[in-house]
This record gives sequence, C-alpha cells and structure tokens, in this order.
Amino acid sequence: MKQIILTGDRPTGRLHVGHYVGSLKERVRLQNEGRYDEIYIMIADAQALTDNAEHPEKVRKNILNVALDYLACGLDPEKCTFLIQSMVPELTELTFYYMNLVTVSRVQRNPTVKSEIQQRNFEASVPVGFFCYPISQAADITAFRATAVPVGEDQLPMLEQCREIVRSFNRVYGETLIEPEVVLPKNQACLRLPGIDGREKMGKSLGNCIYLSERPEDIKTKVMSMYTDPTHLRREDPGHTKDNPVFIYLEAFCRPEHFAEFLPEYSGLDELKAHYERGGLGDVTVKKFLNHVLQTELRPIHPAARKRGKPPPPPSATCATP
Repeated sequence: MKQIILTGDRPTGRLHVGHYVGSLKERVRLQNEGRYDEIYIMIADAQALTDNAEHPEKVRKNILNVALDYLACGLDPEKCTFLIQSMVPELTELTFYYMNLVTVSRVQRNPTVKSEIQQRNFEASVPVGFFCYPISQAADITAFRATAVPVGEDQLPMLEQCREIVRSFNRVYGETLIEPEVVLPKNQACLRLPGIDGREKMGKSLGNCIYLSERPEDIKTKVMSMYTDPTHLRREDPGHTKDNPVFIYLEAFCRPEHFAEFLPEYSGLDELKAHYERGGLGDVTVKKFLNHVLQTELRPIHPAARKRGKPPPPPSATCATP
C-alpha cells in the first residue's frame, strides 16, 4: 500500500511559530526522509470560509501568504503537491455523504470544536459549516487516501473523529477507506505552544502569536512583553518554569549551541531552569536569550531571505530539544 501524507492549514492569516514547531518542521522532515510515496499540502480555503464568510477577500489574500510561508520553511513543490481545497469540488460532495454517518451530539462532544466555538464567541449562533469542520477534514484526508497526517496536539480530536467516520463507512459499505495514523512532534513542548499572553493556545484570532514572517524588531518586542511567572516579581524571587511560556518556548526551540553563543555561563536549559527556580535570575535575561534563539531559528525563513532570492535551508530533522 502506498504511504501518503495529507496535511495543511486554513488561510485565515499568516502562519506562526506554533505552526512551525507543531507541524511545519515535521512536514519538512517527512518530505526529505523519502519514506512517503506522495505528500499533499492543502491550503484549506473552503474551511476558512466557515467562520469568515463575510470576509472572503481575507481568505483569498492569505492563500498566497500561506503558500509563501510553506516555501520559506522548506516545503518543496518538487517533493510534495500543493493544492487549494476549493479547487477540488469532490471534497464538498464527499463531506455531504459523510454527514450521514455522524450525529450532532458526536460533533458537539469534539473538544476541539467546543474550544473553537467558545474562542469565537459563537454560542448559539454557530455556522453549520463551522460545526461540520471535522467532517470536512475527514473528507480531505480520506479522499487522498492518506495513511498519515502530521498535526499538532490540538488536532488530535479531529483525527479521532476522522478515524470513526472511516470505520462507520467501511462497516456499512465494505472496506473502502483507509484509517490514517497521526504523526506528532517528538518534543513534548512542540505539541502546543501557548500564546505570548499566557493563554493555553496561540491563535491568529487571539492576537497572541509570533508570526514566521515578522520583522526581527517586532519579534523582539513580542518576546520582551511575554507573560512569565506572575509570582516572580523580583530577580531574587524563586520562579516557576512549569507552564511558563518563556521556558516552554525555550524547550521547543533552543539547542546547546545557542547557549554556547548567547549564554555561555550556563551549560544548558536544565541549569538555566534551576537558577530561575531557586531565585537570582531575572525575566529580562531569560527573554533576551529567547529572543536570540528565535531570531537565529527564524532568520532563514524571514522575508528578507526571500527577497534576496536565497532558498532557506531545511529545518533540522527533529523538533529542537535543549
């Protein structure tokens, strides 16, 4: 059986560092690994309209922005196929048939759907298209007979619902559809980056993102304003690194060579954490280090690199670990 990947993003805005460590780096690794026969990268513009129906120009504009972010991160059209969801009308037809296999109560129990509805303040006025998002996603995955789907942690409930639809379809109509496997980042910190404001999730609609295409000075401003440990009021106070966004970002991005270059007085992240937890280490020092780390990691995919016409080097094989 062919090994096939289907993955993608909704073009509701530029892609951010959560997309990068949660999915994009993994896609590039899988693309360069050569283990998969086909790789499809979908720009899900039809799904983006489910909560942007009144702003189609926003979706249209961001199709190109997302495609540019893909290229800048190292996704290669010679090795994978880019596609725009709305240009494959059969996906809508398949979604319609899958709707008969899923109950309203099952979609309502989907944690990702519940979270997104709350986030958008839809309450009782949920658009039907948005409500059926998991069903549409199942159509995308199964139409291309995907055997693997690289996702972030927040998408796990969606993939489980897809697998349920596959089992229901095969039970009624015979063994036809393929049940896909989930591919998650190996580094736990990469599963879901929090927002820079301390919220559990980084989201374009929440305005708490660091975008891949941001200018270095804007990245620095956002890093220096990041939420940290509210009990760490003075440098000498003991601090908490667990659930601290700055340290979660460091776990996702920093490598030993970053310490050697930018913070040589520490041997690694464990030593930095220990100092912060016992007190005597200020937030400004840690944030400055994180800024250096992010600037180094994102420099190859910065717009300036695109303007110079230099192709970005592919990301490292796995999500960075300290």
